[in-house]
Amino acid sequence: MTVKEELLRRVEALSPQFYPISDYIFDHPELGYQEHEACRVLTRRLSQSGFQVETGVGGIPTAFRAVYEHGTGGPSFGLLCEYDALEGLGHGCGHHMQGPALILCAEAFRSAVTDLPYRLVVYGTPAEETAPAKLDMWNNGCFRDIDLALMTHASVETAVDQNSLAQVKLDVTFHGKSAHAAMFPERGRSAFDALQLAFHGVELLREHVQDDVRMHYTCTDAGGPANVVPARASGEFVLRSRYSMTYLEEVRDRFRDIVKGAALMSGVTYEIQEGPMWPNKIPALVLNEVVMKNAKEVGAPDLAPPRERPGSTDFSAVMYHLPGCCLRIKYVDKPVTSHTPAFAAAGKTEQAHRAIL
Repeated sequence: MTVKEELLRRVEALSPQFYPISDYIFDHPELGYQEHEACRVLTRRLSQSGFQVETGVGGIPTAFRAVYEHGTGGPSFGLLCEYDALEGLGHGCGHHMQGPALILCAEAFRSAVTDLPYRLVVYGTPAEETAPAKLDMWNNGCFRDIDLALMTHASVETAVDQNSLAQVKLDVTFHGKSAHAAMFPERGRSAFDALQLAFHGVELLREHVQDDVRMHYTCTDAGGPANVVPARASGEFVLRSRYSMTYLEEVRDRFRDIVKGAALMSGVTYEIQEGPMWPNKIPALVLNEVVMKNAKEVGAPDLAPPRERPGSTDFSAVMYHLPGCCLRIKYVDKPVTSHTPAFAAAGKTEQAHRAIL
């Protein structure tokens, strides 16, 4: 029996132990940075399996690092799992399956590969849905101990990602002067006027940026009733670029000029709160091919070409520095998509358990 055959045999034998863990996390959904129960059950299993577990890594209480080392001088494999849920939807993105799937992989690998040196490092990475926690973890020293990073994710087909979008979010608030809109409009300076001008400026900017750029916005505070000149108005803006974080920085600077101009035209002031910039994913094309080749060998369902138009992910903060791959595994049928009730409803089905396997 080859090592790969033994590995697959161990996966089949161990897999029933992990379905209840996945179901338990599904039944106890926790939002980003609040995943205490998911962290507890995953690290308990890792500790019981002989991994050296450390919690609170990267300065995040619900993040963890678990290490198993066999010999010295071998490669270091990183397995990264998410476990946060969506507000109001629970596990509508399938994150409850990632930890069980990757720990199953680690345990099977450890028992099957006995004659070569290696290190397995399982990282628990919280808050993917709400914040770039992996970026914070990288900045605080995590992931420097691995040679490559592997992830898995539920999907509507089995595929890998070709790239991802660099992203930055900016929250803009304009401050004007309130007045009665009918009696004394000349005394007012409308913050909402400035916000509308900023929206329009983004629309005009679309014609003069590269094709891979995406720009989104919404009004988060319109300032009050129609008969009052609003003294305050706020909007959320998201800027993205598929191929270049450097180019996104240029777009971000041009957007700042739009906000400045909107404030000047409206006679108001403004403030910008800028979030961290998520880098674009640098694909490891050879690793993608190896992963898909093995997915085909084990009979993974609905194999598909690499996804060329994904969104943004904080996994890119790791892949910007070292090779990585996220295998997206068929879990539901099209046209269902993630972040929907239908996607969440399949969380404890036989299909979900097969996706873990």
